[in-house]
Amino acid sequence: MEIISHSAEETFLIGKKIGENASPGLVIAFYGDLGAGKTVMTKGIARGLGIQGMITSPTFTILQIAEEGRLPLYHLDVYRIDDPDEMEEIGLDDCLYGGGVTVIEWAERIEELLPADTVRVTIERLPENADTRRITIENLRFEEKLR
Repeated sequence: MEIISHSAEETFLIGKKIGENASPGLVIAFYGDLGAGKTVMTKGIARGLGIQGMITSPTFTILQIAEEGRLPLYHLDVYRIDDPDEMEEIGLDDCLYGGGVTVIEWAERIEELLPADTVRVTIERLPENADTRRITIENLRFEEKLR
């Protein structure tokens, strides 16, 4: 599935629809350059789960957990991970199999650790406008609800 987003607000709303339709155990792997919109979409997912608190990229802490929504949100930013084995110390398995929604920014760094049914989201900037993004979503079971 490919969606063109023309603004950060549209990217947020796509994430919100994903959060509203998410079920326990959903794992979302984000791919895209710095500033592409991974955290914006994650904020939308959080809002769709009913999480009202501030969502920021956990670049330095690697993991943030928000539990006040319909499902817990495990938000990981693995940009600073050099070796996928480091993820055991962080508790990746607890996130992946914890009954919540797991969102992983810079997922290519731990690709081999992701479950087979991981939803893969690639966000690319398009040259015609600084705010325009091509969002490619693979393996999502409820694509029709995003249209």
